[in-house]
Amino acid sequence: MLLAIDVGNTNITVGVYEKEDMLAHFRITTKLPRTSDEYGTQLEELIERQGLKVSDIKGVIIASVVPGVMHSLTSSIVKYFKLEPLIVGPGVKTGIRIDTTNPREVGSDRIVDAVAAYELYGGPVLVLDYGTATTYDLVTSEGHFVAGVTAPGIRISAKALSEGAAKLPEIEIVKPKSIMAQDTITSMQAGLMYGQIGQAEYIIRQFKKESGFEELKVVATGGLGRAISDETDLIDEYNADLTLEGLRIIYGKNR
Repeated sequence: MLLAIDVGNTNITVGVYEKEDMLAHFRITTKLPRTSDEYGTQLEELIERQGLKVSDIKGVIIASVVPGVMHSLTSSIVKYFKLEPLIVGPGVKTGIRIDTTNPREVGSDRIVDAVAAYELYGGPVLVLDYGTATTYDLVTSEGHFVAGVTAPGIRISAKALSEGAAKLPEIEIVKPKSIMAQDTITSMQAGLMYGQIGQAEYIIRQFKKESGFEELKVVATGGLGRAISDETDLIDEYNADLTLEGLRIIYGKNR
């Protein structure tokens, strides 16, 4: 079995695969500092609670945008799983080419998403990831990662509103019944959700216009991605497990 670990700014998302089948899926909060023993015992417990055996894990792959957790996390894999994890980064085969000004600036999470979208849906494809930041990444039909947009995530925007304006509260991020909001909370919800929908539609149209890819496939992922994709015809697919699928695919290319 393969243990795929995606370390994001908010959550560490973990998937357990048997070939192409995902057997288990769970999340751990990223921001809590942990020792290698804490990571190791927690991963062991979560895997075994799914009715799986840790001894059956034969490979581990990690993509991370949080360098501060990597020493403890990788040490936990070596200590508790007796395996050397494959870390997504320079030198790792991905199947796509990074054609940007500085390829090393592209986050491993974006590369993994791009790999999964290209392998699963073909190119040209535009990948939208609704995480801590909202990202838009373009991969051509030849498998070249050529451009990306980075915008504040929905939760970051909500936090900025509540922390930056004394009278604005923290709110649940949901789409209100109407954009015609008549109270503070629904007006904030409308601004956040309808604003994200409008942003997505405008950026997708601009990508199509400037790239010339009128038949561009648009794939979304990330926690709030479904809420956005359900509200626009410009997003073709929503795949909640896109990043983990990308890790599985990359591991297969490097075996």
